[in-house]
Order: sequence, then C-alpha cells, then structure tokens
Amino acid sequence: MIVLFFARTRDLAGVDRVQFTPAPANVGMLRQEIAGRFPKLAGLLDKCAVAVGNEFAGDDAVLQETDEVALLPPVSGG
Repeated sequence: MIVLFFARTRDLAGVDRVQFTPAPANVGMLRQEIAGRFPKLAGLLDKCAVAVGNEFAGDDAVLQETDEVALLPPVSGG
C-alpha cells in the first residue's frame, strides 16, 4: 500500500509517499502506524481526511495491499 502525503503532512514527514507492507487492517490502524513512523505528524493525524483510491474513508474502512491512500490535512486561507 502506498500512502501519499500532501501539504503540511508532507512537510512534517519529510517525504511525499511511503509504502506500508503489509497493509494495516483499516484506516484507524494506518493512522497509528503513520504516527509511529513519523512522530511529528501525531498531533495532526486526527484532523486529516483520508482518501482510499478516490473516496474519503473513515477509520473503520478496510485496507488492501494494492490501495493508494492520500492523507489530506485541513486547509485554511482566504
């Protein structure tokens, strides 16, 4: 599974993508694994939207090895 980081998540992680093998069972577990690998993201993860493929997904969404997941931080501006 590939996880893509955008905007602030990319800045804090220092990478634009990372591979998880094996894939975590669901989005909630993925958030925990990301926090473990990238501690600087821990405080932001619960505010981020997660898209699996092209669909937004909740923490209980099941993940597959072939999924592409996007981690989308909240945006602000005017």
